[in-house]
Amino acid sequence: MNGPHILYLAHRIPYPPDKGDKIRSFKTLEHLARRFRVHLGAFVDSPEDFRHEAFLKSVCESVALVPLGKRRATLRSAAGFLSGAPLTMPYYRDARMSAAVAKARRAGLAVEIAFSSSMAQYLEGKSNAPRIVDLCDADSAKWSEYARRKTWPMSAIYAREGALLAKAESAIINWADATFAISEEEADLLGSRDEARKEVSWFCNGVDVQYFAPQAVAAGERYTAVFVGAMDYWANVDAVSWFVREIWPQVRAALPDATFAIVGSNPANEVQALAGAEGVVVTGRVPDVRPFVEGAALVVAPMRIARGVQNKVLEAMAMGKAVVATPAGLEGIDAAIGVEAIAAASGDAFAREVIALAQDASRARRIAAAAHTRILSDYQWPLQLARLDAAIDRLTGSGVD
Repeated sequence: MNGPHILYLAHRIPYPPDKGDKIRSFKTLEHLARRFRVHLGAFVDSPEDFRHEAFLKSVCESVALVPLGKRRATLRSAAGFLSGAPLTMPYYRDARMSAAVAKARRAGLAVEIAFSSSMAQYLEGKSNAPRIVDLCDADSAKWSEYARRKTWPMSAIYAREGALLAKAESAIINWADATFAISEEEADLLGSRDEARKEVSWFCNGVDVQYFAPQAVAAGERYTAVFVGAMDYWANVDAVSWFVREIWPQVRAALPDATFAIVGSNPANEVQALAGAEGVVVTGRVPDVRPFVEGAALVVAPMRIARGVQNKVLEAMAMGKAVVATPAGLEGIDAAIGVEAIAAASGDAFAREVIALAQDASRARRIAAAAHTRILSDYQWPLQLARLDAAIDRLTGSGVD
């Protein structure tokens, strides 16, 4: 490790990169460590993840991992009701993390980077180094969407969080020296609010095209359609529930032998119940999702609630699979609709597209090949992270080798 010292903060330990936010934070961290001596500060919400500390220390100059106990964090979060703050902020407010930031600053930092609005609070205020915040998604919009889909009292709590977090996001944009989002759409949303006075830049997620490559692994059991994702995340739960309830019966009526695999860790009760439908399999956690994708005729992303970019879609495209998704599932991905991916907004349209692709293997292969080419062209990590490099070089006054 050589080069100037920098600080990188993440609300969740960025290893292993097995969830959307951890993929982005780890790939960013790994990239930065090639140029800088990185001081990492991150929360750990799953005790078994502490076993990855030694690996992270091999990558970083220093590592400060702070346990995030859900009960204590929730009690801190509740204080937001009294202070008028978004609940997200006190949830991640911890004196141990503040101490870790202060210690890293004593090394003399060239740049300070926070991943997510919840970690930006540690950079607010006086600093001797430029401050960059990767907001990734407009989390406030996610909470507002939840509010529209939930019943009282949760609808009121989510609406409050959406409104207050939107103000907090604008405040971050205003004091940060550079702010990033995950897509042009998210950047436009964050930067167009009346309270925001600065432009928001963006860099998309990439794909490890050697790992997620066509025929990189042997195909597992063959399925007509596959969905991959963390199955305790409400947006994913909603997606597969809608698919099985409204779309899958139409698919099975046309293709009686069709099968659908829901692949992902910690399936919620609602997801486990879907295994009772004909042709539907719920796998739970698997050691490697790639054999399921490799064995699928097509991959579906029936997202009705989505922010930013769906890694599951990028990875499926990289593996040379035809993807049928809602417009929300394709947001932020520059794919030619009908050529590199299929978009369908309604349940009926989604069912028609799945049936049509399942019945026309040659068309599915053409879409899959075009999708793979798009990923190789535009969605490899170095290309996307070059935008972050440019901002760092601009703020530090020169390139850093």
